[in-house]
Amino acid sequence: MTWLITGGAGYIGAHVVRAMKEAGEQAVVLDDLSAGVAGRIPEGVPLVQGSTLDRPLLDRVLADHGITGVIHLAAKKQVGESVEQPLRYYRENVEGLRVLLEAVVDAGVPSFVLSSSAAVYGMPDVDLVTEDTPCVPMNPYGETKLAGEWLVRAAGRAHGLSTACLRYFNVAGAAAPELADTGVFNIVPMVFERLTAGEPPRIFGADYATPDGTCIRDYIHVADLADAHVAAARRLAKAPRPATAPVTAPGPGADLTVNIGRGEGVSVRELIDLINDVTGYGIAPQVDPRRPGDPARVVASAERISAELGWKSRYDVRAMITSAWEGWVHRHPEAARG
Repeated sequence: MTWLITGGAGYIGAHVVRAMKEAGEQAVVLDDLSAGVAGRIPEGVPLVQGSTLDRPLLDRVLADHGITGVIHLAAKKQVGESVEQPLRYYRENVEGLRVLLEAVVDAGVPSFVLSSSAAVYGMPDVDLVTEDTPCVPMNPYGETKLAGEWLVRAAGRAHGLSTACLRYFNVAGAAAPELADTGVFNIVPMVFERLTAGEPPRIFGADYATPDGTCIRDYIHVADLADAHVAAARRLAKAPRPATAPVTAPGPGADLTVNIGRGEGVSVRELIDLINDVTGYGIAPQVDPRRPGDPARVVASAERISAELGWKSRYDVRAMITSAWEGWVHRHPEAARG
C-alpha cells in the first residue's frame, strides 16, 4: 500500500513516516510546513507542500501517487490557542478533515487513520480512562478532535471506509535528536527551557488528591506511538470493510477507536525530579497555584489496543526524558552540562 501521511513533517508525523518506511510501507507526505520541518522527512519519501483544505491539490496527490490509505495527523494542537482562536481551529481541524475525507471517498481510498487525543475525555474522574469513558472535552481543541472522530466514523459507515481513531495521551521523547519536538508547549520541553535559563521548573498546584499532591499523567514515547500507527495501518489494510458490512464492535474492518498510552501514571513532581536527574541540573521546582481545568489524574487503559492490535509500549519514562534531552541539546548546545 501507499499511505498519504498528512502533517508528516511535524514532530509526531515525522516519527510515523520513519516507522512506516522502516516497516516496508510506501509513504507520501502532505504538509503545509507551518510547524513541520522538511528536513525531518526520510530520503526517498515524497513531500507535497500544501493544505488539506485544498481540494484540487488533494485530488492530484491521491491520483498521482496511487494512494491506498491515509494517516491524518495535520492539525492545530495548542489548547490555549484554541480558546483564543476557535474559528481557526474548527476550520483547520474539522473543515480540513471534511475536505480530505470527501477527496478520499471520491478517490475510492479504503483505509483512514485519524490522529485524535485524550483531550476528548476532558476531566475524567476515573482511575483508568477506557475508550468507553464519556467524552466531555473542555476546550475547542478537544472539541475538534471529538468532532473529527464523529466525522471519520460516519464517513466510514456511509462509504465503506475502514477507519481507526487513535487517542494519544502525553507524548514525549525522540527516536533521534534531529526528530525531537521543536515546540515548547508540552511539559518536558517547558522544563528543559526553564532549566537551560537557570530558572526553577514550575508545578501548577501541589494540593491535588494524589500521593504527592501534583497531577498524574500517562506519558508515551513518540517511537511507541509511531509503532502503534504502523499496527493500525496494517490492521486496516488487511481487512477493509465492504460498504454493505454492518457496524460491529472493534474488529477486523470495523471502526476502531483506541487509547495510546502506557497505562502507568507519573506525577508532575516525579517527572521533574527525573528530568533533573537525567539533565544533571538539580534545580528544585517552584509551586504555583493550580491552573483552571487541570484534572488530578489522567491515565489510559491500554487493554484494548493490546487486544486489538497486539501493540505494547517498549520505552519507560526515563528513556523518553533521555532521548528528549538529547534532542534539546542538539538544538541548544549551551544547555549541556559537563
